[in-house]
Amino acid sequence: MATFDEFLNLDLRVGTVVSAHPLEGALKPAYRMEIDFGPEIGVKRSSGQYTVNYQPADLVGRQVVAVVNFKPRRVAGFVSEVLVLAAPDASGAHILLAVERPVPNGGRIS
Repeated sequence: MATFDEFLNLDLRVGTVVSAHPLEGALKPAYRMEIDFGPEIGVKRSSGQYTVNYQPADLVGRQVVAVVNFKPRRVAGFVSEVLVLAAPDASGAHILLAVERPVPNGGRIS
């Protein structure tokens, strides 16, 4: 079981996707995205396998929830700096987690 203090070590923030494109060279179809987390954190890059339920144009302008304090990870030659959170649909494809209403970029999830 995780402790509450361990949960608090995760920095979960809201950001707005500013660009999304297919991730060339990925073993499974994926997108590379740039996400604006506001002035404190700035624009960060992420990759994810969202191609079943989203087109790149569907992602641009969408607010997402991400972990912003994980160590960057290289995926198909692309450095992914944040982990965007998603849940599986009935077939196992990713559905992005989002806030109910628009909030300022960089808002911390608590």
